[in-house]
Amino acid sequence: MLTVDFTRFPLAAGDRVLDLGCGAGRHAFECYRRGAHVVALDRNGEEIREVARWFAAMKEAGESPEGSSAVAMEGDALQLPFPDESFDVVIISEVMEHIPDDKGVLAEMVRVLRPGGRIAVTVPRFGPEKICWALSDAYHEVEGGHIRIYKADELLERMREAGLKPYGTHHAHGLHAPYWWIKCAVGVDNDSALPVKLYHKLLVWDIMKKPLATRVAEQALNPLIGKSFVAYATKPHLPRVAGVDGPAADAAA
Repeated sequence: MLTVDFTRFPLAAGDRVLDLGCGAGRHAFECYRRGAHVVALDRNGEEIREVARWFAAMKEAGESPEGSSAVAMEGDALQLPFPDESFDVVIISEVMEHIPDDKGVLAEMVRVLRPGGRIAVTVPRFGPEKICWALSDAYHEVEGGHIRIYKADELLERMREAGLKPYGTHHAHGLHAPYWWIKCAVGVDNDSALPVKLYHKLLVWDIMKKPLATRVAEQALNPLIGKSFVAYATKPHLPRVAGVDGPAADAAA
C-alpha cells in the first residue's frame, strides 16, 4: 500500500533513493522494482533485517531490474551517515509526526539531497488524526507514538524554511481513516472486535484485489477524509556566485 503517488513523483532507473524511516519497506521495494539504487534506513533493527531479507528475495525472484541495487541499514534520521548531496530522491513517509526535532530531520534530508533532487513527505492528515486523538489517548500516548498533528500549511512552511520548493500535494488512504476511528473507539489493541475484523477484511481485500469499486470510492474519499497528507518538493539549484570560479562556482551552480 503506497502513500507516495509515483505518477506525481517521477522516479527514473538509476536514481539514488533514500527511504528514511522506511519501516516495513513498502516505498523502498517499489523504488527497487523501478530500477533505483535504494537505501532503506530505519532505527528499528528488527524491521531493517526483515527489509534486507525482502530485498534479497526480490533479487532472487528477478523483481529488480538489471543495474538496480538495494541496501537496508540502521541509522538516525538526525545524523544521517551520508555525504552532502548523496541522493537524487528522498522519501520520508509517516515519520515526521514521531520526531521531536522535525526541523533537524528536514535539515538532514536537504543536506543529503542533491540540488534539483526531489523529496516526498507524508504525515497523518490534520482532520482524521484529530478524531483519532479525541477518541483514544492510547492511539498516540505510547512510546515512540505521534507527538504532533500537522496542518498542511504548517508542514509546507517548514519545508520552505528548510530550503525546499513544494510543487504538489494530495491526500491518500481515504478508506483507512474510518478503520482507525473504529479502532480508537473500541480500543486500539482490540483487534478481535467485530467491526475491526470486518473492516480489516475489507482493506485486505482492497489491497490484494484492487477492485474498481473500492478504487473509485477511495478516489472520492481522499479529498474528504484521506488519512495521509502528501507533499512533494524539489531542492532548488543555488544561484551561481558572480566572480567565483572553480569548485566553489561549480558547487553554487
